[in-house]
Amino acid sequence: MNKAQLIEAMANKAGLTKADAKKALDAFIESTSEALKGEDRVALIGFGSFSVSTREARTGRNPQTGKPIDIPAKKVIKFKAGSDLVETIQ
Repeated sequence: MNKAQLIEAMANKAGLTKADAKKALDAFIESTSEALKGEDRVALIGFGSFSVSTREARTGRNPQTGKPIDIPAKKVIKFKAGSDLVETIQ
């Protein structure tokens, strides 16, 4: 499902216009992005939670040459599915 399909599904389920559904989705994405940028956790009970963690620097290998390369530390976004979402797909 792409963004346009999600907007259409949201509009149909909530009885909104596509324009209102797009505004709601854009507001959700923007608000979630801002919270994660501030390293806050976003928890949606039953659906799941988004959080930021730091991946430590490490040494890897170039797959073509086999030479070691330094991989710098970086922040990554994690999503943990909630119990209701997990039950829905099983």
